[in-house]
Amino acid sequence: MGLLDELGKESVWQDYFAYKENQIGKQHYLKFLEGYISEKKYLPVLDAIREGKDFPLPKKKIINKLYTGKKRIVYTYPQPENQVLKTLTYLLLRKYDGLFSQNLYSFRPAHGAKEAIRKLAGTKNVSRMYTYKADISNYFNSVDLELFLPELSEALADDLELLAFLKSLLSEPLVRSGSGLAIEEKGIMAGTPLACFYANLFLKDLDWYFEEKGILYARYSDDIIVFAETKEELDTYVDHIREHLEKKHLAMNPDKEFVTVPGEQWTFLGFAYQEGVLDIAPASVDKLKGKMRRKREALRRWQQRKELTGDKAAKAFIKVFNRKLFEASEENDLTWSRWYFPVINTTDSLKAIDLYAQDCIRYLVSGKHTKARFNVRYEDMKALGYRSLVHEYYKETK
Repeated sequence: MGLLDELGKESVWQDYFAYKENQIGKQHYLKFLEGYISEKKYLPVLDAIREGKDFPLPKKKIINKLYTGKKRIVYTYPQPENQVLKTLTYLLLRKYDGLFSQNLYSFRPAHGAKEAIRKLAGTKNVSRMYTYKADISNYFNSVDLELFLPELSEALADDLELLAFLKSLLSEPLVRSGSGLAIEEKGIMAGTPLACFYANLFLKDLDWYFEEKGILYARYSDDIIVFAETKEELDTYVDHIREHLEKKHLAMNPDKEFVTVPGEQWTFLGFAYQEGVLDIAPASVDKLKGKMRRKREALRRWQQRKELTGDKAAKAFIKVFNRKLFEASEENDLTWSRWYFPVINTTDSLKAIDLYAQDCIRYLVSGKHTKARFNVRYEDMKALGYRSLVHEYYKETK
């Protein structure tokens, strides 16, 4: 029985719902999903696929990365079809997990980012190793379909109906762009549910190379890190990675290539490791502080424009960051704290973020950058709803 047949089973959808519910998803998404399943809205989509009807075209979106000037292209499908693709991806990642080596950690059941960091940090003598960390430039949308489709065909040789459907999606040249249509090469379409399975599959040979040689290495989609006992060994590994990517018509982002020497801090997936200490990566801390600073200034302007009290602006700031740090957003599987808390073993970065957030709140309440802002006590901030990261960390990990 192929996966399209599986998608017609209500039990499969109930399993998917339980999976999403367990990930503490946003309640309104779970409510949508519950209704989608109970009304069996997936059946018309599956019928259309089986009958060979045209699948809706993906919509191209250009997302501006906040305050960086950089843009990212993503693609989306209409909600009924997109949900079928999400559940199909859920099945694909489980049925074909055996294709992947143990050093691949992206989008895999019970084998994710936390396991990657623990494995790397727990390796004997890891503090005495050299590292190379890099990010593949525009990975998803740069995948060459002439190279990828034969690999997909080999992987799904036991499910020809599914293979034909996926090939039709990938080979479709048209996208919805603005109010019209456009023809473009779009790789495996960043933003679409199936892209994560494709991203794992396209570079699996690179992962297996390091696995079979017993070299400490990890990949999470487009992020790669490799370790070596000597600089000469590391250079050899880096050359192999670059050569492999070149054959795949991919390249590293030169701004995100980093080499560390023994004893120096290395970072991966937003975490930082140095001499046994696991913390949040400095870049992640700076990024969060930047968001807090910009939100503080925006709320201050809003407060002055509307002639509101400082307490009201501070409450709005606290609500935004409580949601980001502690509450699930939309269909996000991991909140900020849920991503970091189970892995880090120090509160150094949490303390720094707490102090910065408190300073922002004090400024919003008092309207002052001077020492007078300290008239706003910690108890006053708690009364407005403020939650300390350090306190929440100890509450969850004790």
